[in-house]
Amino acid sequence: MVKGVDTSEIRQWRSIVTLIVFVLARRQEVYDGTIGADNIHPIDIMVFFITLAYIAISIDASGIIRWLAFKVLSWGGKVGHRLFFYLYSFFFLLGSFIGNDPIILSGTAFLAYMTRVSSNITSPRAWIFTQFAIANIASAILVSSNPTNLVLAGAFDIKFIVYTANMIVPVVVTAMVLFPFLLYVIFADEKLIPSKIEMHSLPEEARAQRPVNPNIPYVQHQVEDAESAGEGMTLSLAYIMNPFLDKKGAMFGALIMSATLITVLALNAASAGSGEHPVFWVTLPAATVMFCWDLGFGWLHRKETRQTAAHYRREMERARAERARFAAEYAGTSQDKSEPDTDTVTGLPDNQASEDYGQTHGISLTPLQTSSDQPNPHSIPKVILSNTAGNSPVIISGSLPQSPNPGPSSLSDQNTLHPGALSTLPSPQMEPEKLEAARPMKTEPEERSTLLSEARKGYASLEKAYLWLQETFPTVMAVMAHLPFALVPFAFAMFVLVQALVSKGWVNVFAYGWYHWSKRTGTVGSIGGMGFLSCVLSNFSGTNIGTTILLSRIIQAWKEINCHDAQLISDRTYWGTIYSMAVGVNYGAFSTAFSASLAGLLWRDILARKHIHVKSHEFARVNFPIIAISMAVGCLILVGEVYIVRDNSPYSTFEKACPNN
Repeated sequence: MVKGVDTSEIRQWRSIVTLIVFVLARRQEVYDGTIGADNIHPIDIMVFFITLAYIAISIDASGIIRWLAFKVLSWGGKVGHRLFFYLYSFFFLLGSFIGNDPIILSGTAFLAYMTRVSSNITSPRAWIFTQFAIANIASAILVSSNPTNLVLAGAFDIKFIVYTANMIVPVVVTAMVLFPFLLYVIFADEKLIPSKIEMHSLPEEARAQRPVNPNIPYVQHQVEDAESAGEGMTLSLAYIMNPFLDKKGAMFGALIMSATLITVLALNAASAGSGEHPVFWVTLPAATVMFCWDLGFGWLHRKETRQTAAHYRREMERARAERARFAAEYAGTSQDKSEPDTDTVTGLPDNQASEDYGQTHGISLTPLQTSSDQPNPHSIPKVILSNTAGNSPVIISGSLPQSPNPGPSSLSDQNTLHPGALSTLPSPQMEPEKLEAARPMKTEPEERSTLLSEARKGYASLEKAYLWLQETFPTVMAVMAHLPFALVPFAFAMFVLVQALVSKGWVNVFAYGWYHWSKRTGTVGSIGGMGFLSCVLSNFSGTNIGTTILLSRIIQAWKEINCHDAQLISDRTYWGTIYSMAVGVNYGAFSTAFSASLAGLLWRDILARKHIHVKSHEFARVNFPIIAISMAVGCLILVGEVYIVRDNSPYSTFEKACPNN
């Protein structure tokens, strides 16, 4: 996860799911939901995903994605439609290789800056929504690109290479058909995708400067502060026109990622069955090697990194001080030129406040006494009284007169003690304990340390340690901040919850409904129905992760139900249903809700930090035609694929499909 990114939707879902899990789940269900059951191994999936994500995000931290995007921007030139196509193809190819998260981490910020420094792109909507959609479409090709693909491949014992072979055609055709719709139908507006893009030019002195690693503390803060103050045009241009690139880190990361993916595919293809050789046996050592590289590189360059951090810290403090001084001068100038003074209570001019105040819509109001009023020299002194009943002392103090020059009646009232002024009459003798209790206590500073002060000291120490780690190992700390750790407890809770639904019989109820639907609609209905269900449920079932877990269990139960029939499910219907679910859960990430995927929450919050705020209804409105076209094309191509390469014979032998019968 990105540091500071708001994942409130994930946290809310996680709280609800965790509560339900502890209410419903028993010990065996918790065990099956964490260790694994029915070919789904949650721990293996999470370790594989986190370790592979470390390699991918480390490659992103080297600056290679921003540098490649800059090259694509240079190739595209100022021709808007050509640049749109180049960026579309670039994000698709890169997302197919390393997944959607690195594309969203760097690509979203790049597009935000690019559209800002263009003088004739009035809204970044076309660019950012296209990037988000194509990144999620591309993540459907490889099993390693998305945790949903890992769950699905494990649940149905699908080889990684077989999964890619079945998914690549629907995904590529979807990307090909979607592009002209985006360019000429959905975003057919010169203000969104102009024919000629007019970019501001980067000053020569900024172009000549050496690019700085944005992972170093205070470097990125300077850009964000300048954006907030409206002074970030030059820094935004430098971000995209003069990007930082760690060539050694990028080359080493690309080598590690390529070797890891090739080894995973080979090992998975050579395995006789699911779980024989867990794939994290490959990704965990690879991530460890990448981690050691990042540590060593940071340690060797620690002196330079610390000097850079100190320089940018001073620059940031100086810039903030200048902005504060300018703001104070501007406020003073505005106050001098403002309208005549008004009464602070009424909002009226001083000469009218005393006349008009007190008559507001028929309600009589009394102005509050200000601190400038003269104190009453004849005020009644404070007296401490005690009664014989042993009650607490009563404190009586005189009240100020209504005006500094009281009339005769008010002067006589000062010498009169009204019956309601005292709660009790004084006793003839004051008790010593009461007198002692009534005396004001001297407050001396507390010398003993309190729990709060110790906590503050501990927090300050941790903050210093964290800053030291950032300055010494900037890449490692940046990657750690971006890793999706929040997904791990949420995913485990969803695994346990679905396992509880299995044991309680709810999954069988859903499976019987799907059994009757597939019997009546056949292969085409099964593909279309499962695609629709998986896409829609991603918005309501705890992201596409929760949807994949639930639907995988339902299809497994559907297999068991068909074992009681004389004939098993046909090869076309069975595999068409599974791969349509893969299409739906990947495409469903860009449907109608940010919480349909963790990538959606990440995308929204990165844009918010770049001062681009996307509302929920805007997200649903823009994405609706995109998801409709994508799902229609993907499912249609999948129908043609299963009718060409598969037949109506049973998907497996009865002995393998129904070992318990």
